[in-house]
Amino acid sequence: MKKGIRKMLSAIACAALAMGCLAGCGSNTNSSVVNTTTESAAENTSTTAAETASDSTAADGKVYQIGICQLVQHDALDRATQGFEDALVKLLGENHVTFNVQNAQGDSQTCATIANQFVNGGVDLIMANATAALQACSNATSTIPVVGTSVTSFAAALDIELDANGCTGINVTGTNDLAPLDQQAQIIADLFPDVKQVGILYCSAEVNSVYQAEHIAAYLDDLNIKHKDFSFSDSNDLQAVTNNCVSECDVIYVPTDNVVSSNQSIIDAVARPAGVPIICGEESQCTGCGLASLSIDFYDIGYRAGEQAYDILVNGKNPAEMPVEDPQSLTRIYNPQIASDLGITLGDDYQAIEQ
Repeated sequence: MKKGIRKMLSAIACAALAMGCLAGCGSNTNSSVVNTTTESAAENTSTTAAETASDSTAADGKVYQIGICQLVQHDALDRATQGFEDALVKLLGENHVTFNVQNAQGDSQTCATIANQFVNGGVDLIMANATAALQACSNATSTIPVVGTSVTSFAAALDIELDANGCTGINVTGTNDLAPLDQQAQIIADLFPDVKQVGILYCSAEVNSVYQAEHIAAYLDDLNIKHKDFSFSDSNDLQAVTNNCVSECDVIYVPTDNVVSSNQSIIDAVARPAGVPIICGEESQCTGCGLASLSIDFYDIGYRAGEQAYDILVNGKNPAEMPVEDPQSLTRIYNPQIASDLGITLGDDYQAIEQ
């Protein structure tokens, strides 16, 4: 993941907001990043915003204040935040945007506190990274634009129906991280044609995970593959539930789940010694505990969310009328070390993860 070089700006309003959030949440505040070279797929996601970026921002001297509420720190969400920042710095210029990045340490109540502090501080736009962050930020304001990313289903998260164009109709838009669940189910069928039972391992407290668990189960039914849910409420019972899953199943599926992503070593310590392969929802999980995945790129969806934010801030677009967008690039990947340990050989259509 590429990291921008942070530097502080002297905008008094942003400094006050940063101190307020720091006192309330005990998190690090990052005021700004410098321009960096964006990653490959992100460069091709949308040229519209980049092409329309002009000297108007520099000419009027506007410095945009962006609040970023990230649910928890792990590689996937970190990459999404970095992509978002990189896009806005490229489009606005490093001297015309500040980022107040707050990490809720996995706590939804802290997300709400952060969101309210952003609203009270009068930020120009809020980026909500992950489902619980989106829910908190949407609840906190109906006027400040909210751009979400790393959210599996905006409709399920916000308890709304998207219109025919995929728009929320409220002050929220963004990019989702929904994996192609039908294709991931097919990967299980292709790699393990003799599978007896698939264990679906997920956190029941995450609406995004429940959504994926229900849908992957339906796709496994279509393939006549037996499956069983193994849900846990938080990281405290993850090891025990994983032990139960391994004892009853010969393949495990984990969706894009923040508790899983933050505790991959716990799952790996149980599943790999038992010889049970894991098919994952995304790449960072595969790096830590999985055999293979058909994965999205979280940097890319974060970058695209940054382009959406630019269109709102500079081009005057209404988030209520901007479709929530799907990931644009998918890659078959595998963990070569886990494949070797399990004695499994994958085809040439799978790319080895760089570790």
